[in-house]
Amino acid sequence: MASPLSRSTTPTVRKAGLFYLVFVMFSYTTGGPFGLEGMVSTSGPGMSLLYLLLVPIVWSIPVSLVSAELTTAIPVEGGFYRWSRAAFGDFWGFLAGWWNWSASFLLGGSYAVLFTDYLVFYFPGIAGWKHWLVSFALIAFITWINVRGIQMVGRAATILEISVFIPVIAMIALGLAHWSHNPFVPLVPPNQSFSKVFGVGLALVIWSYSGYEQLSSVAEEVEDPQRSYPRALALVVPLSVAAYFLPTLAALTAADNWQQWHDGYFPTAAVVIGGPWLGRWLGSLMTIAAMICNVALLNATVLTSTRMPFVLAEDGYLPPFLTRRHPRYGTPALAILISAAIYASLAVRSLGELISIYVWLRVATTVLTVLSAWGLRRKRPELPRPFRIPGGDLGLIYVIVPPLAMTYIVLRYSDPIALRWGPWALAVGPVVYFVVKWFAGRAARQAV
Repeated sequence: MASPLSRSTTPTVRKAGLFYLVFVMFSYTTGGPFGLEGMVSTSGPGMSLLYLLLVPIVWSIPVSLVSAELTTAIPVEGGFYRWSRAAFGDFWGFLAGWWNWSASFLLGGSYAVLFTDYLVFYFPGIAGWKHWLVSFALIAFITWINVRGIQMVGRAATILEISVFIPVIAMIALGLAHWSHNPFVPLVPPNQSFSKVFGVGLALVIWSYSGYEQLSSVAEEVEDPQRSYPRALALVVPLSVAAYFLPTLAALTAADNWQQWHDGYFPTAAVVIGGPWLGRWLGSLMTIAAMICNVALLNATVLTSTRMPFVLAEDGYLPPFLTRRHPRYGTPALAILISAAIYASLAVRSLGELISIYVWLRVATTVLTVLSAWGLRRKRPELPRPFRIPGGDLGLIYVIVPPLAMTYIVLRYSDPIALRWGPWALAVGPVVYFVVKWFAGRAARQAV
């Protein structure tokens, strides 16, 4: 098997610079403010705003610092998977890669489904097999973009996100101009159980603020990753906080209707904020922005997740045909196509049905990522680290302990579906690993 620190052969890949990296990273981690609206009525407006401001301190920033240090130290394709493998061995490295790839199965198709759900608002006839066909067509289009390489993905991400920013900024400006309510009141909904108020909303915010380590999976496709990654993270983390917090704040200050918030509420909030003159137009633009946001999320998800089967195959865990590259663009085309086919086959379920299970796989991968910072400091202290987590040992404690604590809280207060199926989703990883090892051992014995 290949060394976890070995570089992939990427002779013909056109690399992306800092500008495109920022937009792709923002597309993957955030995309836009959409998806958090239901938390306001579940956890309360005050608690929701506090989550949006405070969770990055104990989750996003620690993960970003770890990602910055390890990407500058080990800028290889596969990123966090190969960090985990170098720090803790083949078993845990494989789990980091497998959990990440299998988690993408739960989301890839869902973004296409959400895009089509919004489209039904304008074209009610899109139902049944037509609904799936539209989702399939979107996945096929995004797959074509990704096969052409990270520069094309970056261009698409830039155009998509600028299209999202325009109506969102307009809604923020109008909402703050019509400030008439205290957005932090009430802090939590009255007469609600603690687990519903605390755990469900927190899990949603953790999901929304996750993924800052994910772009490390394409490190060899980025120009000067030792400089580009820390800079991109420094820009994207505060931009993500603003993208979630400011629209929520603006909508809550302009209208005292937090009980009415539900998934996909921001277009309705824009209608309320805009009033009789601008409301209809702004609401329509926010609906279109929500559609575009799902396209951006799918675009970045395909980019980051499809490198996992490629590097797992390079390291001997998956069939070697997955390492085949496109003859012109140098991308892992077959791994992209197979992943896209899986997304399309699952494009029949909504994001809400899958997100709670996805969170288990997501936080497990993140835990291995942050622990890798400690593992590699202990195992490879001589490794050059152009960017180093500041604060010495205290800094290392900061990037590890809060994410571990948040992981426990999120899993402890997961909803019943996640508590039932999340552990099973994690358990599949070790089973696959030992099956792969058994077949590899059998093949080695037959070759003798």
